[in-house]
Amino acid sequence: MKRYILDACALIAYLNDENGAEVVENIFHQTLNGQTSVLMNIVNLLEVYYGVLREVGLYKADEVLKECYSLPIGIINSISNDVFREAGRMKSFYRVSLADSIVLGAALTTTAFLLTADHHEFDAIEGKEPIKFAWIR
Repeated sequence: MKRYILDACALIAYLNDENGAEVVENIFHQTLNGQTSVLMNIVNLLEVYYGVLREVGLYKADEVLKECYSLPIGIINSISNDVFREAGRMKSFYRVSLADSIVLGAALTTTAFLLTADHHEFDAIEGKEPIKFAWIR
C-alpha cells in the first residue's frame, strides 16, 4: 500500500481548492477505499491552523481544524527519536522551517511519499536526500 506524509501546503491547497487540490482529493478517495494511507504530524497541521487564525480569525481557524480532523488523515501526535534526529539534520543542513524539517524527517524515516507543493523549500533538497516527493503541482 502506498503511504503519504502530508505537508501543510498540500493540505492548504486542498482546503482552498487551489491548483493541485484535485491530486490531494484523489489521494483522500484512495485512502477511503483502503488503497493508500495519509499521515500528517500535528506540527504541520498547526501550520494550517495558525495560518487561518492569522488571516481570518479564531472562529474560521476552529472550523478548518474540525474539517481537517474529519479528513482521512492519520494525525501523528508525537515525534519519534528517528524523526527528531533527521528533522534536526534537515533544519541544520538546509535551513528549512521547523515544521518543514519535521515533515522531511518523517519522510526520511518511512517509506512514505512526501505529498507537497512546496517547491520553494524542497527543490533544493530533492535529489540530495533519499526522499520520495509526490508533487501536487
